[in-house]
Amino acid sequence: MKLTSIAILLFGILFSLESVSETKSIRIVERPNNGDPNSQYVISILRLALEHIDNKYKLEIINNDDTQARIDEEVRTRGSVDMMWTPGNASKESDFRAIRIPLDKGLLGFRLLIIKKGDQSKFDNVRTLEDLRKFKFGQGRTWADSKILEANGLNVVKTTKYPGLFYMLDGGRFDAFPRGANEPFVEIEKHPDLNLEVEKNLLIVYKMPFYLFVAKDNTQLASDIELGLNRALADGSFNKVFYSAKTVQDVIQKANLRNRRVINLENPTLSKETPLDRQELWIDPQSL
Repeated sequence: MKLTSIAILLFGILFSLESVSETKSIRIVERPNNGDPNSQYVISILRLALEHIDNKYKLEIINNDDTQARIDEEVRTRGSVDMMWTPGNASKESDFRAIRIPLDKGLLGFRLLIIKKGDQSKFDNVRTLEDLRKFKFGQGRTWADSKILEANGLNVVKTTKYPGLFYMLDGGRFDAFPRGANEPFVEIEKHPDLNLEVEKNLLIVYKMPFYLFVAKDNTQLASDIELGLNRALADGSFNKVFYSAKTVQDVIQKANLRNRRVINLENPTLSKETPLDRQELWIDPQSL
């Protein structure tokens, strides 16, 4: 009996050790001083995906202020970071393996303008793309949005520092800072020292998927996370997390999308693999 008990105990220990050894890490970077309004939501969605798959993973969150270029390099070479999130486009998707499920259901492609307080009247008569071409817009130098705006003939002022864009706008270096509809409210809250507000009437729209990315050869991780996200979409838990996110609640409560004038832009940077035919992956702005 004692030998049997010992054997069972040893088997249990070995099984536990084997289970631990099978748990893989997913190392991601959360930049605490970068002010990324999407990070907490993305981490929530990623945790949701992990709950929907059989393979065992644990998240390791690295807190540092690496540039996006540095994070790109670490993911590309399978260095100290395994996964990142960023807008999808043909160029990015040729360098990395995209998990082609828009994390924000395309909300990032609905752009509201952050402007200086007192400048609303400058935008009240804007009706067309040609009207928009009279203004200067601030963007990050390496952002895909910069290329989209420029491809549509808009005047773009670029910088490498995301936090600096708010101060540049406040200082009059450009007229407006286009942001995803789920972004500007929380961003303005984080800059109470600046004289900024959200423009009231316009909605600029273009397709802009917001994906998770891994290294090209990290096929197992990509496959597992895609499976988890699809299962979460199928059982409704993805939408539950999406609609309960603070940034999405801000859109619903504050953005007034239904009553805004829509100006559509083309996005020539999209890859051919963008899942435009999967309607369940994209949100209708009129429904918010």
